[in-house]
Amino acid sequence: MSPRTPRYIWLTALLSAAVVAPLAATQYSQAAASPNHAAFAAAPSSVATAAANPDNRQVGHRLRGQDQQRQGSGQQGAGQPSQQGQAGQPPPPPAPTGTAGQQGQQGQQGQQNPDPARQAPNNERHGNLKAAPNAAGGKAPNPNCTLIVPPGPLTAQGLATPYQLTATKRGDGACNEANANQSAFVEATILDPATGALSIYHPLVVDKGTKPAAPPVPAQLPPGAVVGVWFGFQGTTLTLGGASGGCVNGQPGSPFGQFAYCGAPAFFRAANAAIAAGKLKVPQLGTGRDGKPCPTTRDFSVVDQDQSDNLDTEYLALPDGRIAQSNTANAAALGGTTKLTNASDNGLMNNFIDPALGCQPFTAPDMTAGGQAVPSLALNELQAAAGQAAPVALVPPNDPMAQVNGKRSVAKTNLYRAGTNQPPLNPAVDTAAAYCRNLSTIAPARLQLDKQLTAAAPSPDPAAANNLFGFLQQRFQTSLTNLACMQQGGGAPKK
Repeated sequence: MSPRTPRYIWLTALLSAAVVAPLAATQYSQAAASPNHAAFAAAPSSVATAAANPDNRQVGHRLRGQDQQRQGSGQQGAGQPSQQGQAGQPPPPPAPTGTAGQQGQQGQQGQQNPDPARQAPNNERHGNLKAAPNAAGGKAPNPNCTLIVPPGPLTAQGLATPYQLTATKRGDGACNEANANQSAFVEATILDPATGALSIYHPLVVDKGTKPAAPPVPAQLPPGAVVGVWFGFQGTTLTLGGASGGCVNGQPGSPFGQFAYCGAPAFFRAANAAIAAGKLKVPQLGTGRDGKPCPTTRDFSVVDQDQSDNLDTEYLALPDGRIAQSNTANAAALGGTTKLTNASDNGLMNNFIDPALGCQPFTAPDMTAGGQAVPSLALNELQAAAGQAAPVALVPPNDPMAQVNGKRSVAKTNLYRAGTNQPPLNPAVDTAAAYCRNLSTIAPARLQLDKQLTAAAPSPDPAAANNLFGFLQQRFQTSLTNLACMQQGGGAPKK
C-alpha cells in the first residue's frame, strides 16, 4: 500500500443525533468477479459522531504505539463450552488452491512498494510518521519496510530466530524496529491437534544486522504441532523477504499493506477440526455490562475499513535500538526499556472495548511471557466464528487492503479471508453496499447504548480523543469515508 493518512480500526457505535463530517469522494471501481476466492475476516464496525476535522484528515491513534503500554489482559477461558454452529457462523474456509507462493505475493527483499497510487488511508493510525528523518532527506520515516523471514518459520527453531527489519527501498531511508512508526510485529498461535491445547509465541523482530537485547525464549512445540504465524506493521507496506515461500503477503505486485501470514489456513483447518471433535473448547462470548453479547472481531459495532488486521504483540526497546521479547524477566534485567505495541483491531477490542464492557477475550498461555494468558488474532477469529450472531462482518470487497490499485479483487479479498478463518467471498451476497449498510445502521445503536461505559474508558490515543467513545466516533466516520460508503448506497448516519 502507498503512504496513507491515519486510519482508525476499532469498535464504533454512534449517537443517533450525531453529525458526521462529509465523506471523501474516494472512488472505488468494481473488480471482475473471480470464482476462485479465499476468505477475509470482517469485524463489526462501530458508529460514532466524530468532531468534524476541517480538512478531513484522520487523526492517528497510538493504541499500539511506542509510548503506550497494554491495558488489561485476557483470562483463560478455554474450558467453556463452544458456540459452534450458532446463527451467523460462516463455514470454515477451504484450503486455498495452489501453493502459497502461487496465491500470495512472496515478499522479496528490496522490492519497492508496487501499489503507490492507493488512496485509501489507514484509519488505525500507527503514529504520525514524524519521529525520525529518513535517508532521502525528508522528515518522515520510511513507511515501506521488508521483514526477512528466518528459515523454517513454523518450526521451534524458526519461531525462536529473530526476524530482521530493513528498508524495502534503501533510498527511501532506513527502517528501525525501535521507531514506533516503522515497527513490525510477529505472532504465532500453536495447536496441539492431539489434545486441542493452544499456546502463543511472539517471535522477535530486530534491525537487520543487529542482535537482540536478550536471547529469545526457546519455543517448545508438542509433537505434530500446527503453527500459524501472523504479521502486523506500524508503517504503510510491509513486504516479506527471506524464507517466505510458504507465506502470503497479498498478490504479486499488490501486498496487503500491514497484514501477512504464514501457515494460517492450515492452522485454522486443524483448529476447526479440533473444535468439531470436541478437543478444542471455544469460550462463550458472555454478556457485557450493556446487556448485549460481548463483541467479536466480526461484530459490526467493532469493525472498520480493514478489519481483523494487526496484532497484540509487544516488544521491549532499549535506547540504543536493540529489541527484546516482552516479559517480566527481560524488563527487570534490561531496565530502561520502552514498550513497543502494534495499533490493531485486535488490540482495540481486547485492551479497550472488552474492559469497558466487562468482557474477556479468548486467551492461551504465552511461551515468551512465562505462560501468561494472552489473546491473539487467531483466537479472536476462532471465537468470532463460533459465537458471532448474524449479520456477520466479513472482509468486504471495498476493504482497501483487499484491493488492487484501488479496484476490487475477489482473489485478493479471498487471500486475506483465508488468513483469518473466513469463508470465500460470495459476490452476490458479500457486497460493498451490504457491508456499508450494516456498518452504518448497527454500529450507531450500540455506540449510543454504550456511551456511558465508553465515555468513562481511556482513549487509545489521548491526542486524538479524550475517551474511548470519542475515539470510536472518529474511527467510524473515517471508516465510512475509506470504504466509500456514500458511493455504495450504504450512506452515513443521518443527522
